[in-house]
Amino acid sequence: MTHTDLALVLAWRNHPEIRRYMYTQHEITPAEHQGWFERCLPDPRKHLLIFEVNQQPLGFVSFSEAKVGGIADWGFYVAPDAPRGSGQQLGHAALCHAFTELKLHKINGEALAYNQRSIQFHKKLGFQEEAVLRDQHFDGSQYNHIICFGLLCNEWQSKP
Repeated sequence: MTHTDLALVLAWRNHPEIRRYMYTQHEITPAEHQGWFERCLPDPRKHLLIFEVNQQPLGFVSFSEAKVGGIADWGFYVAPDAPRGSGQQLGHAALCHAFTELKLHKINGEALAYNQRSIQFHKKLGFQEEAVLRDQHFDGSQYNHIICFGLLCNEWQSKP
């Protein structure tokens, strides 16, 4: 991801169908978005990626190596107008990059319990459900459970 991608990624992130599944559900301002990007840029543990097919941007992926030993959290979203099947393509490409290029050992993911699409997405990619954090996220009106997932490199490598 570069500065030239900021407006597009912000538009995706602020789309109602993306925003409703985020921990931060307010509409992100351009200044807020720019600040986030500027904080991530110098951090070698943050990897911000644009997923493209035939040079057309279709999604965003981030890996944050918050822990030692090649363990990272990931986040992602597909452009609201991306063709059907783009999410699976994004997932496979991102995980290949994480395990082969970044040499990560484990990827952690989270989904709000009402986000069944994300839960199924993680399971289809081979993630194991590792925990349920009950009433972990307050969205301003109610508490929500968070489902935690993990995928180890050797589990990914053994996928057909």
